[in-house]
Amino acid sequence: MIERYTRKAMGDLWSLENRFAAWLEVELAVCEAWTRLGRVPEADMAVIREKAGFDVARILEIEETTRHDVIAFLTAVEERVGPSARFIHLGCTSSDIVDTANALLLGRAGDLILADLDGLLTAIKDLAMRFKGQLMIGRTHGIHAEPLSFGMKMASFYAEFSRHRERFVAALTGVRVGKISGAVGGYAHLDPRVEAIAMDIMGLAVDPISTQIIQRDRHAAFFTALALIAGGVERLSTELRHLQRTEVLEAEEGFAKGQKGSSAMPHKKNPISAENLCGLSRLIRTNALASLENMPLWHERDISHSSVERVIMPDSTILADYTLARLTNILKNLKVNPDNMARNLMGSFGLFYSQRVLLALIEAGMDRQEAYVLVQRVAMACWEGRKSFPDAVRADPAITAKLAPAVLDALFDPTYYLAHEDLIYSRVFG
Repeated sequence: MIERYTRKAMGDLWSLENRFAAWLEVELAVCEAWTRLGRVPEADMAVIREKAGFDVARILEIEETTRHDVIAFLTAVEERVGPSARFIHLGCTSSDIVDTANALLLGRAGDLILADLDGLLTAIKDLAMRFKGQLMIGRTHGIHAEPLSFGMKMASFYAEFSRHRERFVAALTGVRVGKISGAVGGYAHLDPRVEAIAMDIMGLAVDPISTQIIQRDRHAAFFTALALIAGGVERLSTELRHLQRTEVLEAEEGFAKGQKGSSAMPHKKNPISAENLCGLSRLIRTNALASLENMPLWHERDISHSSVERVIMPDSTILADYTLARLTNILKNLKVNPDNMARNLMGSFGLFYSQRVLLALIEAGMDRQEAYVLVQRVAMACWEGRKSFPDAVRADPAITAKLAPAVLDALFDPTYYLAHEDLIYSRVFG
């Protein structure tokens, strides 16, 4: 991933040096396991512990000849360790090392993403609590519907990202699985106890059955969980973009001192961060499709998945880390405009009360279809004439014949729409 969208901790995790370090971590864990089982002499293990290391430049130099990165890595390590290196990679195949190292890397990347999710959830909850009871118009199809609170809008996103977190935790558990089972998964030149000991050292679970690789449904679940998170990021970002439209202006991204919105128009304050997140979210979802395509490999394995994973493992996790952190920052600095919410609430002349009037007429004994036609007639006249719907209802003889003035007054109370807000909050936040 390009530097522009890479935060340091996640970027460092996927550096080439750290990737080789994860390979070495696996190799050393396997050696430790063999030592505990008596296959590797303690004296040789002591040498391996002391001397095992690598130089990235040397590995790349050797790979120019071997055309095989794991062999180049092993050769570079062996040069440092000396004769005791004969016990490194004992009985293993390349995928034992690479797949298990990827489990380590994905697990650590996942921990960073979980921390990001927790930070985002905190920011969303803060907005939900601060703006509980803050009335605004709800919109369906982009058109005024009925009121809700801005807090309830945020609570909806909190509930969604809580689900994203649950799914991601499950997917993360699924990829924290390693294998040291040999060329086709049968432990022909290994002892299953080596695998168990090595995984225990590294804090990974043992894959109950593997071929030459860990099956890629685990990885597909991980990247699909990231894609769902990205979908949530784009949904919230799209909402923020709409709320910042000039005609709406109910919320705005923070605008820093010295920031510029346009090279041509000095007045511009654009929702650039939310737009950026919508675009990057599409990349994360695209990579999920690639992970699904990696599942059907030939027989016990081929390497068609390998090139894909060299790209999507770092890119998707780096982008998830970046998008979650940037969205959190947007929300922490979000400017919410209650005055504009109040203005927009009545921007459709109180037409949002139409269902209240409809239901009151039905309760008064009027046929539903008759009541619907009656209320719609008044509502459309108000829309065309830009007139107050409550006033028009009070002036319509067909309605007032059914509903007394006191009843009508009660219908036009906007706080009615918050009657169950506390219940909703208790469900979402406990």
